Amino acid sequence: MKQKSLTVLAFLVIFSAAPLMAAIGQATFKIPFKFKVEGKNLPAGEYVLEEGGEGQLLLRQLATGKELQVPYSEKLAPPSPPVAEPRLVFDEVGDFAPSYTEYFTVYVLSEVWLSENDGFLVHTTKGSHQHKTIMGTKAEK
Repeated sequence: MKQKSLTVLAFLVIFSAAPLMAAIGQATFKIPFKFKVEGKNLPAGEYVLEEGGEGQLLLRQLATGKELQVPYSEKLAPPSPPVAEPRLVFDEVGDFAPSYTEYFTVYVLSEVWLSENDGFLVHTTKGSHQHKTIMGTKAEK
């Protein structure tokens, strides 16, 4: 009987928290430049980013519906003072590839902030780079 009660209680906790989890942790971003995530080149456009499974974020391009799972290495502590708007932080780095004669600017997704409390480290760039931040809007489900 005790085991059955615990099982019922666990289901109640999980199902009562599910709508709450679905309502937070999702944002829409208009990214005006090509960028890289996990070694993949993505075009400029409008994207929805949300928390996925354990250690994963889900990035969906609105124009095509293509989805990409983006692993994160750690959760980040909220900044002080907290910023309410969701934002993406890109590492802006230079690259000579593919021609070695022209210098290209490459944007690599580095941090994801879906709310003032949820920050995720996606990539760390070693060496010289600058940050470019794109603000987003909280998505309605």
